[in-house]
Amino acid sequence: MVRKPAVAGSFYPADPKQLSQALGELLATAPSPPASAPRAVVAPHAGYAYSGPVAAYGFRALEPLARREPTVFLMGPAHYLAFEGVSTGNFGHWETPLGRVPVDIDRIGELLERSPIFTSANEPHLPEHSLEVELPFLQTVLGRFKLVPLLFGITDPLAVAAHLGALVRPEDVVVVSTDLSHYHPDDVARRLDAATLETALALDATGLLEREACGRHPWAALTALAASRGWRPELLAYATSGDTSGDRSRVVSYAALRYD
Repeated sequence: MVRKPAVAGSFYPADPKQLSQALGELLATAPSPPASAPRAVVAPHAGYAYSGPVAAYGFRALEPLARREPTVFLMGPAHYLAFEGVSTGNFGHWETPLGRVPVDIDRIGELLERSPIFTSANEPHLPEHSLEVELPFLQTVLGRFKLVPLLFGITDPLAVAAHLGALVRPEDVVVVSTDLSHYHPDDVARRLDAATLETALALDATGLLEREACGRHPWAALTALAASRGWRPELLAYATSGDTSGDRSRVVSYAALRYD
């Protein structure tokens, strides 16, 4: 089965040439990364017109992994359907205007065998944007890679982290998809986000669950995994939608981080 794009033409261009051009322009605004690849990144998942400049910082950090064909554990929150656990879906490929990404069926099988936390339900994925919008960036930066899509419903992220700790290998990379605070005046949003980022940078997974970020559960799972493995986070970029739209009355906030 192929998971077809749900938000091409709204969150990002549906035309492949326009999409490639937009991605190239966004990635060109981010600085060249160090020679060493991060173990994980955090990136936002709003429309590219709003969060794309920040997302580019996170994804350009993955350039050292280009042509290595890594497995990407892509984790994000479910916005549309409520369900228990974390869904891998039951897809063989994920499709974007740039082509199809193969799913790492073997790694998903390992997760499904480990715990009933993980489910293969397709339905939560079908309308969801939090994983999809990251794929064109990954396709552009990495070229070939395999995907482990992990959509978080109602679950204990610390338990998820324990299972990931047994499965994520040195050659893999973890990508967490999350925005920060939503619909506050810009100055209020920046205060809330500063507290969220301070908590994340301190590797406080439990504290992160109390902060305002739509992807705080997958982010907390990454935070717990990072703490257990000695990965250190670094903030690469931060902005609000007011920086791109000019409307600072009700903003959504975005950050990019890398974990080494």
